[in-house]
Amino acid sequence: MPVRVKFGFSCRGWVAAACALWALPSQAVQAPPPQQPTPAALAEMSLEDLANIEVTSVSKTPEKLSDAPAAAFVITREDIRRSGATTIAEALRLAPNLQVARQNSNAYAISARGFQTNLADKLLVLIDGRSVYTPFYSGTYWDSQDVMLEDVDRIEVISGPGGALWGSNAVNGVINIITRSSKDTQGALLTGSAGSKDQRGAAAMRYGGRFAEDGAYRIYAKYFEDASTAL
Repeated sequence: MPVRVKFGFSCRGWVAAACALWALPSQAVQAPPPQQPTPAALAEMSLEDLANIEVTSVSKTPEKLSDAPAAAFVITREDIRRSGATTIAEALRLAPNLQVARQNSNAYAISARGFQTNLADKLLVLIDGRSVYTPFYSGTYWDSQDVMLEDVDRIEVISGPGGALWGSNAVNGVINIITRSSKDTQGALLTGSAGSKDQRGAAAMRYGGRFAEDGAYRIYAKYFEDASTAL
């Protein structure tokens, strides 16, 4: 029986990190992202309230889900936490409008509308609005997108043609991974995970602090090890 264990705790204090990411608050020049309701709150909402949930990736501006001219699915931070996913690629399995296949221990084929291959180059992937495709073939190396899942606020998945708004890579859809503001990730966090199915071990540590009056930052370091593919 597969076993997966994930643990973590938060504390105040400095954490030594091998690599650092300085993130100035992008919300200083942009409107703050809409707060996503929890699964328990969604269960209590009416159809009208569900249609009024705001998304930002369809037309690059906040709008009601009912007004968005595309099929959209939002993976919330709570969804990711409950799923036990350890990578962004695994978290994308929660979106019903995506096809996610794992080819070996480190390669994924992720696409939409049936056009699935590890070299798929018609699905635009964004992290905080910035494209992360590789110029080698205009696709995405999923093993290189190693954002801490604890820092992801939500993932918006837009299926259907979006090339007129987003460019040629958005022929089959858009995946926008939106992280939390550095001002919301203050203090220290240490997480770790291990499992008997994927035979993957991972650990991460992150520290967030402030400087000046409105400045905030966070630094983090990650380690993971995957077993080789079992035939």
